Amino acid sequence: MSPLSWPSLPPARSALAATALITLLLAACGGGGTANPPTAMGGPSGQPGGSTTSPANPATAFRGDVVLGSPTATSIKVNVFSADQSGTVSIAYGSSPDVLMRQTERLSLRAGIPVEFTLGALAPNQQHHYRVIYEADNLAAAWQGPVAAFQTARPAGSTFTFTLQGDSHPERSQQFNADLYIRTLETVAADAPDFHILMGDDFSIDTIDPAKITRALVTERYTQQRPWLTRVARSAPLFLVNGNHEQAARYLLDGTPENVAVWAQNARNSLYAQPGPDEFYSGNPEQVPFIGLLRNHYAWTWGDALFVVLDPYWSSPVAVDNIYGSSKKEKTSMWDVTHGDAQVQWLKRTLETSTARHKFVLAHHVMGGGRGGIELARSWEWGGRNAKGVDEMATQRPTWSAPIHELFVRNRVTIFFQGHDHVWVRQQLDGVTYQTLSQPADPNYALYFDDAYLSGEKHANTGYTRVTVSPTQVKVEYVRSVLPVHETASRRHGAVVTSYTLP
Repeated sequence: MSPLSWPSLPPARSALAATALITLLLAACGGGGTANPPTAMGGPSGQPGGSTTSPANPATAFRGDVVLGSPTATSIKVNVFSADQSGTVSIAYGSSPDVLMRQTERLSLRAGIPVEFTLGALAPNQQHHYRVIYEADNLAAAWQGPVAAFQTARPAGSTFTFTLQGDSHPERSQQFNADLYIRTLETVAADAPDFHILMGDDFSIDTIDPAKITRALVTERYTQQRPWLTRVARSAPLFLVNGNHEQAARYLLDGTPENVAVWAQNARNSLYAQPGPDEFYSGNPEQVPFIGLLRNHYAWTWGDALFVVLDPYWSSPVAVDNIYGSSKKEKTSMWDVTHGDAQVQWLKRTLETSTARHKFVLAHHVMGGGRGGIELARSWEWGGRNAKGVDEMATQRPTWSAPIHELFVRNRVTIFFQGHDHVWVRQQLDGVTYQTLSQPADPNYALYFDDAYLSGEKHANTGYTRVTVSPTQVKVEYVRSVLPVHETASRRHGAVVTSYTLP
């Protein structure tokens, strides 16, 4: 699919054009940063405003895309990318959509290489607005993008919505339809969530021939998603959960920068601004050669909810699920697979020290592989028992105070979210809800792996999950996605298939 094009802007009124021209001249003379004079890029909220275009010198429209990430109470990251354009870009932003009072420095944009801005000193618990300003290398007039909005972190006592999608698998033509994916994402965007979470297997590289794989082919799996995801991510920051088919995993490291795991994680971190440990986020402090911070497991608080993302793939010394380029299984026992002492001790501290009313834990799957939800939650380091049901926790994980599921129970985790199984299932174990998420773009609307789930409420693909969090409850809704040709009176796109609330 070609990169998403934002529309060119209409000719400006003279006053707006004059103000914009002054701003550009100041920028050309070394101006920029947050001290810049106001820029008149206004118009109704969410609509394009002024432009420096003229019939004699039309602006070159930006064909790239924008993905937001790592929001905090006072900042957000804006990642800008174009597959085929070069020039300079900057971001105008402010609290009002009509007059964007601040502007970043201008950064050089090279085709195929993302650039990232941090918008700082923002007011917490507030909607902010921004637009991209692009100037092509051919010195055409500046192109100004449409105004978009985002939300900074909400304090306790707030009500907010976030959304989630299961495995999108765009590399699987039989399970993925681009038009259906677009329809799903545009419906998600209409919900105006504070952020959107991808549960893994969205950038799978498994179909790339191991004998022919290159850094460029791996990176292409990550750039492929941007024209689709920007429909949501221009306003709702993205959080990524690592999946088994991404092959961003420790077992593939070979001590050099030229290997699949390094390529995958670097593409992930450069194209999607994922959080590292700071004053707002906690997470993995490990520095990996040729990568730096992995940004693979992390936690944050938003309103009355704690969010915790787990990842076994960068902790386990063996392949957690499938081995890249092989049908063989490296492990002899599921005890060989581990989230690692450091990650589990961090999980324990994070859950125990949080005062949030609602606690959500997210991972691609229980243990990172297998099929089912609570059917696996009593096993291995997640539950402590071996395949025969014998408790081996004390001998297999002697430094752990409890299995992972028991940590959930002790600390009153509200919901554990997972993907992997391409089906929507709600289960409960020991007071913890286990929620498996559907695919967003499966044109078969299939009920995959039904027999792996021995209990619970089950629904087939396709759709996304919308969660509304308030100080008193959590409401979870499964929203259906259907291509127009497949809609019927009883199966409508955007309809809620099922919902439930938790205190």
